[in-house]
Amino acid sequence: MTHQDSHAGSDLAGARVTVMGLGLFGGGVAAARWAHAHGARVCVTDLRDAETLAPSLEALANVPVQLVLGEHREQDFRDADHVVANPAVPLDNRFLGIARDAGVTITSEFEWALDALPGRVVLVTGTQGKSSTTHFLGQLLQATDGPGSRTHVGGNLGRSLLDVIDQIGPNDTSVLEVSSYQLDALRPGPRDHVELVAITNVLADHLERHADLASYAAAKARVLDLIREGGTALVPTACVGEATFATRDDVRVLPFGPGTGHTRMNGRFVAEGTDLGAVEHLTVPGAFQWDNLGLALSCALALGRDPMALAATISSLTGLPHRLEALDEVAGRPVLDNGVSTTPDSTLAALDSVPAPCTLLIGGRPKQGLTFDELAMVAAMRGDRIVAFGEAADQIARTCASRGAFVVTASSFHEAVPIALSRTPAGQTLLFSPACSSFDSHANFRARAADFRSLLVRHNAPRG
Repeated sequence: MTHQDSHAGSDLAGARVTVMGLGLFGGGVAAARWAHAHGARVCVTDLRDAETLAPSLEALANVPVQLVLGEHREQDFRDADHVVANPAVPLDNRFLGIARDAGVTITSEFEWALDALPGRVVLVTGTQGKSSTTHFLGQLLQATDGPGSRTHVGGNLGRSLLDVIDQIGPNDTSVLEVSSYQLDALRPGPRDHVELVAITNVLADHLERHADLASYAAAKARVLDLIREGGTALVPTACVGEATFATRDDVRVLPFGPGTGHTRMNGRFVAEGTDLGAVEHLTVPGAFQWDNLGLALSCALALGRDPMALAATISSLTGLPHRLEALDEVAGRPVLDNGVSTTPDSTLAALDSVPAPCTLLIGGRPKQGLTFDELAMVAAMRGDRIVAFGEAADQIARTCASRGAFVVTASSFHEAVPIALSRTPAGQTLLFSPACSSFDSHANFRARAADFRSLLVRHNAPRG
């Protein structure tokens, strides 16, 4: 990526901007709108077709852009002034190479937002829990905002703040979830308005994009480089002291986790000796959410919010969809939607909060470098039944057989749901927590979770 000085839209008047990868999560749409609003001539190019991209294209209906769908053309990259790349596009992509060789500035929607946001910015990243931590922190700050200030939440969570820049004031706070892909694409160096960053944890993931765990960790650690002078970083104890996660001397580092000043003690959230409320007051399901809320509370305290007001907010916090979300029972069987899970580690975290034995519905496209060994061992010890689907089904079945776990495979996702229901006795739980990516059958984890819910309804419908 070319490390030229970025901008907040001031140099876009008359410029040629290519948005590479419109996507379905709003970032490409926001970038195209932003560029057009600042006087650029915009080309949107995506390898997918109009039918697949229909929701995003509808959102752009009133924006005059050139559309190039189903292909990328070299001239759209060579002749551009700026290329705004979707985070899913690898940095070594051939078309980005063409732009780079032509001296074109390569940037991202996230970088534009980061540079344009007024007020102060908080960044949250990590392997697991970053969305929930961002969601909790946003609610905590919104509940304790003072007069003349507001909190806004967005980023990788699914909402681009570029669309609402004009609604954000100099006294406001923006809380942004940021992924390793987004961090990879940012130019290095501190940003004056990045007040605080938090890393939830660093576990193996996205190894198909990052060469190994060390490279993935290095991508996550880039968030520390963005903190302003005198800013704060909350870092898990496993990362403290690691050279990869070293910070500048002008950054305050607050370790969190067991044995630190930011942890849980006797059923209470504690930060720097300050009581921040009772764990039992959190009604969002899943013991793994305790860590997410604890980190969010520590962030809010570090930002100067009143501890008593924070503690009083806990009972009103809501969770995000597809995080151990209880659905309607099916013939006396509790059903939990943990569709956000795309790694075995995240499914293991969910199992900690589910009574044994349960039926575990897992599968999809296995992620490079990750195995199902520990998940199969835990399922065998708990007596869980596994129903496996998708490209990973055979690998899951072999692993379960070697670990003594009960497993049934399904020929498709649509077949797997009724099989899982039929294998679940009344009173026991069906847990949908795929532990794999969705890309063998669905556009993203949300689409797969929605499909799961529709299949449940279909198989729970009264029979005539």
